[in-house]
Amino acid sequence: MISNQVLQNTIDGLKNIARIDFCVMDVDGKEIASTADMGGSARAAMEFAVSPADSQEIQGYQFFKVYDEQQLEYVLMAGGSGEDAYVVGKMAAFQIQSLLVAYKERFDKDNFFKNLLLDNLLLVDIYSRSKKLHIQTDVPRGVMVVEPGNGRDGNVLEIVRAHLNVNSKDFITAVDESNVIVIKELAETDSLKEIEKAAKSLRAFLQKEGIKDIRIAYGTVVKELKEVSRSYKEAKMAIDVGKIFFDEREIIAYSELGIGRLIYQLPIPLCKMFIHEIFGGKSPDDFDEETLGTIHKFFENSLNVSETSRQLFIHRNTLVYRLDKLQKSTGLDLRVFEDAITFKIVLMVVKYMKYMENVDF
Repeated sequence: MISNQVLQNTIDGLKNIARIDFCVMDVDGKEIASTADMGGSARAAMEFAVSPADSQEIQGYQFFKVYDEQQLEYVLMAGGSGEDAYVVGKMAAFQIQSLLVAYKERFDKDNFFKNLLLDNLLLVDIYSRSKKLHIQTDVPRGVMVVEPGNGRDGNVLEIVRAHLNVNSKDFITAVDESNVIVIKELAETDSLKEIEKAAKSLRAFLQKEGIKDIRIAYGTVVKELKEVSRSYKEAKMAIDVGKIFFDEREIIAYSELGIGRLIYQLPIPLCKMFIHEIFGGKSPDDFDEETLGTIHKFFENSLNVSETSRQLFIHRNTLVYRLDKLQKSTGLDLRVFEDAITFKIVLMVVKYMKYMENVDF
């Protein structure tokens, strides 16, 4: 079904060209869009709707029927009588008919891609329906998930479509109220860099449109249409994992998540058990800010004592003293690679647990 606003814009444009007023009504005579007051025509429209004629002149107006696959959808009125009004009205009816076909095709494709993303299609359905909808099955694609900071505004979906529809091969949809999904078609020689470039361009465009705090994540490139849902799931995971471990990143790829994507899939009871085994009844949250700052800076500098002490503006021996003190309280020496890995994982697990406690399901 075409939106009332699209119908109004269409007949406004036609009036500007032809200088003839139009009115679009449903089969019950209810006005949907109009360029002028054509009151008193509801009964005539209803009688025309049940008549066998496809066009007719009634009370000085030209009436036309607009069908959607053999079913009457609209009654169009064109102001004036005579040949000119008839021809213009016929053209207007044809324009609305074409819009119905275009919107129906987009709706069918939208349903197809939504079900494809959510794994609601059998393999045989994917290939049969994609053939019917003229969608290629063997071209590379990647999925981007776009998440505005304050939840998805109703206009974001259309804004993204307006920006990306210059490339009709890309498809934009949504499966929930939070995110907009872009299924980007790529050339055989394209890689993840092409998706990264598109993500940066889209983010800049949305910011110009006044949409703030945008996060964009994307999955890996897939070669077959049937694998698009995998790229979507990867992008969805990248959005969530990015909030936990890469909160400073505005654009994140699934391939960049590292160990974070493994931790994200751990059950909370297992995480608590792991923390207890390492620290007993303690938690990294119990450390003071100075100790935590020292730990993070030590990791940032790849366990380099000299560089860490320089950046912290402290003597090397002071840093060594802090590390010795940490070793006594935890049993982990951050200067030893294996202990450093364990401690780093602990910090990430704690961060994941805190996020899961605060997340709003």
